[in-house]
Amino acid sequence: MNETIPQTYQPQEYEDTISRLWEESGLFHPETCIKKGVAREDAAVFSIVLPPPNVTGTLHLGHAAMLAIEDLFVRFHRMRGDRTLWLPGTDHAAIATQEKVERLLWNEERKTRHDLGREVFLEKVKAFAKNSHDTIVGQAKKMGASLDWSREAFTLDEERSLAVRTAFKRLFDKGILSRGDRIVHWDPKLRTTVSDDEIEWKQETVPFYYFQYGPFVIGTSRPETKFGDKYVVVHPDDERYASYRDGETFSLEWVHGPIIATLIKDAAIDCEFGTGAMTITPWHDGTDFEIAERHGLEKNQIIGFDGTLLPVAGDGFAGLDILEARKRIVETLDRKGLLVRVEENYTHSVATNSRGGGLIEPQIMRQWFVSVNKTFEHEGGQTTLKTLMRDAVRMKNVEILPERFEKIYFHWIDNLRDWCVSRQIWYGHPLPVSYCDTPKHKGCEAPIVQVEPVLSCPFCGGSVTKDPDTLDTWFSSGLWTFSTLGWPSSSRDLETYHPTSVVETGYDILFFWVARMILMSTALLGEVPFRTVSLHGLVLDEHGRKMSKSIGNVIDPLDVSKKFGTDAVRLSLVLSGTPGNDIRLGEEKIESFRNFANKLWNIGRYMQGLSKESTEEETSGTENIRAISLADHWILSRLDETMRETTRLLERFHASLAGELLKAFTWNDLADRYLEVHKLERNDALLRYVVRTTLTLWHPFLPFVTEALWKHLGEHSLLLGTAWPSLRLSNEREQRNTIAFLPERATQYASHIQNLIEKIRAARTLYRVPAGKLLPLFVEISESEEDTEASPTKLRETIESHRLHFEKLAHIGDIQFEANKKTAASLSGMPFLASLGLEGAIDIETERRRIEKELFEIESFVHRAEARMMSESFRAKAPHSLIEETNRLLAEKKKRGSTTQKCTRKPHIKNPEHSPKGSLFRSHH
Repeated sequence: MNETIPQTYQPQEYEDTISRLWEESGLFHPETCIKKGVAREDAAVFSIVLPPPNVTGTLHLGHAAMLAIEDLFVRFHRMRGDRTLWLPGTDHAAIATQEKVERLLWNEERKTRHDLGREVFLEKVKAFAKNSHDTIVGQAKKMGASLDWSREAFTLDEERSLAVRTAFKRLFDKGILSRGDRIVHWDPKLRTTVSDDEIEWKQETVPFYYFQYGPFVIGTSRPETKFGDKYVVVHPDDERYASYRDGETFSLEWVHGPIIATLIKDAAIDCEFGTGAMTITPWHDGTDFEIAERHGLEKNQIIGFDGTLLPVAGDGFAGLDILEARKRIVETLDRKGLLVRVEENYTHSVATNSRGGGLIEPQIMRQWFVSVNKTFEHEGGQTTLKTLMRDAVRMKNVEILPERFEKIYFHWIDNLRDWCVSRQIWYGHPLPVSYCDTPKHKGCEAPIVQVEPVLSCPFCGGSVTKDPDTLDTWFSSGLWTFSTLGWPSSSRDLETYHPTSVVETGYDILFFWVARMILMSTALLGEVPFRTVSLHGLVLDEHGRKMSKSIGNVIDPLDVSKKFGTDAVRLSLVLSGTPGNDIRLGEEKIESFRNFANKLWNIGRYMQGLSKESTEEETSGTENIRAISLADHWILSRLDETMRETTRLLERFHASLAGELLKAFTWNDLADRYLEVHKLERNDALLRYVVRTTLTLWHPFLPFVTEALWKHLGEHSLLLGTAWPSLRLSNEREQRNTIAFLPERATQYASHIQNLIEKIRAARTLYRVPAGKLLPLFVEISESEEDTEASPTKLRETIESHRLHFEKLAHIGDIQFEANKKTAASLSGMPFLASLGLEGAIDIETERRRIEKELFEIESFVHRAEARMMSESFRAKAPHSLIEETNRLLAEKKKRGSTTQKCTRKPHIKNPEHSPKGSLFRSHH
């Protein structure tokens, strides 16, 4: 073995060295794994493309969770011998990156991008993105992510640019990507359109105004849009307006004097909202736009792209920003006697840009759209993008985990509208579109869409102008699973690794990214981008709040990695939330997983301290390993069961459940139970086998500490490239020449010896028996127990043969196979009667009063807590964190009360008349 294992695990002394060894090994590359025999060339393929972090800053805990979970799956499949590819990359995140650089430019130099000009500004953005990229790569490596860095991609590099231009051209040729005049989400702050999914709705409380509009009273929270209103719309079935005809006109006094208005009847109107009558502003509201489209109404722009009113607003209003214009128009209409009333506290949702926070102002603009409902030719038939996206999941070509997110996915598709893909920012993929400067032929009027640069008009040979817009970032991200593998070329990587095996990401980008990848891949390749979608939750603080700099609860993954070790951070992120559920995390939880890593470390230290009696053959294989005692059989049975179930869960991407299972085995079965027995029985070869197998199972979860222990314990190869345990223990007779194993004997040990020792320990703790005090154990075995493994003779033999276990592990001085007539405590839950002699060991009366008091306090707490949790008022007003903490305490108290009652059930007493009726200490005959 290597040098002595230090007393405590110090991650900072190992992690950088181990990371370097991993990278130098080349095992992150599937081709190297094949060359070194870690994987076969004809092995099954497992591939993931990393959800690309935005080059807007550094990795946060959400990214760390993604890296930890994906790396776990990748290491698992690599160790299983699969051809495993994990392909890294970053996203240029056009709007977010440009907004951040613009903000920095203004804060530091008081300049805008227009002050610099397009080329100079873009150089600044590229430098910022490069610096952020380098930081992100360094962080990912620090997190232990075993990515194939030789294949790293960037959504804005030349290979991806070719893929984007090709995709745009092919969708255009299919007729599902076209230019048109439609209403879009416009951000006056960033001066760009924003997609539906990037809108963030925020609650706003504002006055709600009612104005007299001819014979109608209309209500609005946005008076500033009413300058050009000349249509009033009501529901066709609204009896209040039954006397008015659809299309009827009438004159009325309005902002700048008399106007002629028209009545429109449309079912989109909510009769219950306001007065049931509303004027519409088709240029600045999506619903109004659709009404105008249905009825062929005129549309007039009132608000400019800079967020101020246009000249159509008239003198005194043109050039004003929205809030100032709102104030003045209300004053004007009030002076005209047209203000009916005001509701001061009207709460509604307003649309903002999630990238930068700008208030959205809908505008009608000529933009490029991907049509999701338009029929197009596809693989010899007719289909739509919605159909392709829906069928991919409905036909189980893509499986979404947890399954409940399928309903959310289908609901989103059912309500999906055409996707506006053009943006008016400078940073991003330029639209591969040009326009003829001097159209002379009919063909010259159409947009010129080409993959390669267009130098002249293909119809007239005249000069052309490039479209100044860029593409929505999600357009290039939607190509991520195949553009990173060489598409549009027919590369070997594309043929081998696509469709990818799984995309593991947060549920919050199911629509932003996952759905768009399904759209792009099915439309352009005719196949799904991945077989499985595995969704994890948001990373929240320990109180269930989003992490925010303003709150001060943000946790930097690298900071806590330095403090507690990367393994502790990784394991806390994996085990703190089940698939699809939010992850609650605080430093206290991370520290607890640091303690578990130390537990594993101490197991390694114990193993290194074993006597070196075994030969090299004993440590290199299983040929000379023998299960000698019942405890040996039991630990092998538990190891086999844990290995089987861990493998099954990881195959199904249930990382947290697999980790919890493995943690229970390591802490409870191996550390707390078998190691204690090993100190008595000393089956060193078997322990080495169990510990090495356990380290192998843990490696995907805790790569650093397991790799460090692996080297300390004398292994010369990297654990990174070690085969996943595949040995299946069997009760077949022919298998016993390797690891002798009898499952029924393992069960016997667990049921009788181990359980009895644990009951004794629990009773000693409950009754506060001094640690060094040896107690007698009384066992009564019924003569009627004559079945195979629980016959009186076999039970007695089993217990007798483990007297040393009872003495050393439970401080039992004597075992008597008879009923105890003196003071004793019954040990419940066994297939035979057992009791612990307490005569002379404790003060019976004192302990009785103490336990009765404890049970009373527990019962009182449970009663109060349950009443509190049943209160609708409490559940409605209490913070989620308080409800969760109450539930946790309630569960703990119930468990404690149940354990106490079981341990005190039917104890023997010397003088039963001294025990009150119903007390914990009752007579037992």
